[in-house]
Amino acid sequence: MDVDEFRAKAREFLAANAPGSLGDRAPAEVLEEAKRFQAAAYDAGLAGITWPAEFGGQGRTAAEQQAYDAEAAHYDLPSSPFMVGMGMCGPTLLDLGTPEQKARYLPKLLRGDEIWCQLFSEPGAGSDVASLQTRAVREAGGTSRSSEAESGGEWVINGQKVWTSGAQWSDFGALLARTDPDVPKHRGITMFIIDMHAPGVTVRPLRDMTGRAPFNEVYFDDVRIPADSVIGEVGGGWLAAVTMLGHERVSIGGSVRRGSDPLSYDNLVELARRHGRAEDPVVRGRLAEIYAQEKALGLFNSRLRQEAEAGSPPGARGSVSKLAGALLLWRAVDTAGLIAGPELAAWEPGDAAAEEMAIAINSTPASSIAGGSNQIQRNIIGERILGLPKEPQVDRDVPFRELKVGTQRPA
Repeated sequence: MDVDEFRAKAREFLAANAPGSLGDRAPAEVLEEAKRFQAAAYDAGLAGITWPAEFGGQGRTAAEQQAYDAEAAHYDLPSSPFMVGMGMCGPTLLDLGTPEQKARYLPKLLRGDEIWCQLFSEPGAGSDVASLQTRAVREAGGTSRSSEAESGGEWVINGQKVWTSGAQWSDFGALLARTDPDVPKHRGITMFIIDMHAPGVTVRPLRDMTGRAPFNEVYFDDVRIPADSVIGEVGGGWLAAVTMLGHERVSIGGSVRRGSDPLSYDNLVELARRHGRAEDPVVRGRLAEIYAQEKALGLFNSRLRQEAEAGSPPGARGSVSKLAGALLLWRAVDTAGLIAGPELAAWEPGDAAAEEMAIAINSTPASSIAGGSNQIQRNIIGERILGLPKEPQVDRDVPFRELKVGTQRPA
């Protein structure tokens, strides 16, 4: 099957299976519809398009993924519950997971049977994730390497995470916890798979200024997980985190702009027509910039996918994608303001399009924070791509327990 045939297959599937508007549905109904659609896509050979076939994927090319994405952009697909798992956790398991972990988790993740979240940020560890204080203590049984873990060993988790997207409906999470406070902060961290339904896990929603609650606080009180839950190596959590953050930044920066996205180029053009400004040369210039930036970002992300398919992971270039995507959103918000003016802040009751635009605009500031702030992305690009000097890090070689971070006081 060539790319054109694959595109036709995707077009036919989406026409038959894509749900209509879910905006007025209860969250439980949206989640049920999302799982139905994802299962149908998996059964049709349209989930995990570039993932290895032995772990539930299709083993196809980045060009075929791009073809599917182009067709999917015409629909408002219920993909949100799966974005973290498929864009971040799953690719990290592919990179670092054991064969047993891949076989156990990836097919169910791709089919939508199990949903994943990412458990990194803490109240005292945001941009400086390595300052995290959630602890994982090893109990008797098992060895120090996840690939050699003996049965009976357990880790006991205590701590708190915050800003966790999708935790309220997740079955599993990729958790960063401190396993050795006696070494410098970057070297004493381990990544784990944690069952979000395990005793001692508490999820509490956080409502943002859109009125929605996409984020959560998550608490861990003596949560016990098996010894073979480690992703990668014990003490190798920073490498695992960097790997996942690279995938996260590509996922966020390269996410498909939905056809219903009020801030997409097509919908901004329609907004200009409704306000009689489609012929305004200033507006047309802004729209042309957004069109060019959308296309450039799409081509850049396509290149990253092709290189990843050839065995070259995105690395620091994921920060380019993430930063470009965030800046594009802000440019779109400025253009919407130029076109619609005061109507962005006040509209007639019942104007659903205006309300959706307001929600999109209020959500935009998060794009400059989620996955690492714009300032962090610029640091990464400067240091790891452009070769500029690193900022001073006076605590890099200090044992973690001697640091004053978050609520911790030096021992």
